[in-house]
Amino acid sequence: MLASKARPQIQRILDPLGERLARSSVSPDLVTIIGTIGVAGAALGFFTRGVFFLGTVLVTLFVFSDLLDGLIARSRGISSRWGAFLDSTSDRIGDGAVFGSLALWYAGRGDSLPLCGAAIGCLVFGSITSYVKARAEGLGFTCDVGFAERGERLLVILVAAGLYGLGVPYLLPIALWFLVGATVLTVGQRIIHVYNQHTVGRSGPPPKGPVGDLTTESVAAR
Repeated sequence: MLASKARPQIQRILDPLGERLARSSVSPDLVTIIGTIGVAGAALGFFTRGVFFLGTVLVTLFVFSDLLDGLIARSRGISSRWGAFLDSTSDRIGDGAVFGSLALWYAGRGDSLPLCGAAIGCLVFGSITSYVKARAEGLGFTCDVGFAERGERLLVILVAAGLYGLGVPYLLPIALWFLVGATVLTVGQRIIHVYNQHTVGRSGPPPKGPVGDLTTESVAAR
């Protein structure tokens, strides 16, 4: 969990800015929304045209809003389930924009249907990874496991895209195929983890709604 371990260090750097924003009238929800629009706009505006380095720089800057909104909310003491829900939903939109933009590039001027498929695979299995965690926690299980959580996925793809944009060959294709395997592995790890809890009798109470529906979504799915 490289990104998870780095998160406290990054937060220490961003804490002063978060505290300064907390003393202003800026809403943490607004920071979340601006960050999401920024990530999606930078990815769609640059990655789809093969402008990877500048696109990566802009996406990375807006990704930091994912930490700032939480810092503002905690500094003001206004953390809420709505904020967590909005943050998690925004994460899915941002991820979709990043990997969807790469798929569009490879389907068009990038001229590689296999890599287009790899980008779509990253998007699909990344979403399943988050869904499995949300569904498991909604049913009373724990699901804080996995080789490639959201932080790791973003770190790998942004570093690869940035260096690829600087002329390092093959790095972005390698990263895409690596993430396909890593996300499939993570989904498998989480399913096995939940099944093991079930078999040893540590499952939570049965869901109140239909088992096939997402009746209780985790507000912090990754």
